[in-house]
Amino acid sequence: MTEPEPLQQIDRTFVRFRGRKLSYFSGCDYFRLASHPDVIAALKDGLQKYGLNVAASRLTTGNHVLYQQLEERLAAFFCAESALLVSGGYVTNLIVAQALAGSFSHTIVDEKAHPSLWDAAKSMDCPVMKFRHRDTQNLEEVVRRCGPGAKLLLLTDGMFAHDGAVAPLAKYLEILPNDAVILIDDAHGAGVLGDTGKGSIEHEGVDRNRVIQTMTLSKAFGTYGGAILGSAGLRRRILEKSKMFLGSTPLPLPLASAAMRSVQMLKSDKSLRRRLIANVKFVKEALSGAGKLSEITPGPIVPIIPRSARDATRIRQGLLEAGIFPPFVRYATGPVNGYYRFVISSEHSKKQLEKLIGVLTKAPEEAWVPDHADD
Repeated sequence: MTEPEPLQQIDRTFVRFRGRKLSYFSGCDYFRLASHPDVIAALKDGLQKYGLNVAASRLTTGNHVLYQQLEERLAAFFCAESALLVSGGYVTNLIVAQALAGSFSHTIVDEKAHPSLWDAAKSMDCPVMKFRHRDTQNLEEVVRRCGPGAKLLLLTDGMFAHDGAVAPLAKYLEILPNDAVILIDDAHGAGVLGDTGKGSIEHEGVDRNRVIQTMTLSKAFGTYGGAILGSAGLRRRILEKSKMFLGSTPLPLPLASAAMRSVQMLKSDKSLRRRLIANVKFVKEALSGAGKLSEITPGPIVPIIPRSARDATRIRQGLLEAGIFPPFVRYATGPVNGYYRFVISSEHSKKQLEKLIGVLTKAPEEAWVPDHADD
């Protein structure tokens, strides 16, 4: 894989690319809180009050009160019994796996699960089986193959980053044995999905009795760090058994201060999610009406899969002519040859959205596969 060119994000919804200012439909800062003045002010205030870094594990001398306050705020936001703050989103699943290793007979993983979930599965000290992406019928077959009396842990994304689709969690819980648990990587769903932003769990209408939700603060919340949302018992088990948690330094204090503010904003400012929902609906309905999308997924992500390298170049040229950065990416869960992954935010203007729609609807119908990024 070739390292991409450096980019400089400017003015919240634009990017500086090769000397040009272009509209930016990429990244995962769904509410553009990373550049919100109030969040920046909270970061600066945290730096002045607390300094940069605790320079120690939370289980030695680095357990700052700010981390505990942020955990309380996250637990309240997501209506979880407990929230445990960790250094980053990727490690959340690994830390949970270290705590739960040896507790299950089989681990079952969605074939398109995030790489961190696959890494976590390797630490579970039990056989690992996969099922076809979001395929409940195939999941039933895999569960049967595990045999009677099997104790199962299912690993899945909540909202999948490659196309914005959501795991059918309620159906999974119907299929799984009553003592099974689902570990949900909700990095992209947290703050975005559900009536109040509680993520895929709220979107799917399932309770927390049989699920563990992990998340990142670097997407919808615009800052940095990860959190594990679950029971108080899970938290205690992590503190006792996870060497990764024990041996890591938590996120810098100014970022924790910024996250405090962004969580508060997403809880109190309902207009952020209303604008995001409206912008996503505007773009996806326009593309669907033009025959460019076969299904409207809940997430703020629009995948466009070119049929050939030539078609990819044609789309790129059209985007650049319209003043839009061409977000062509190659990622583990997307098409092997890459695809365009457009991300809609709450802060994109109608003019920006109309330009994007214009480019994508005017392109020849044969230029891309009008479907999810599942191939």
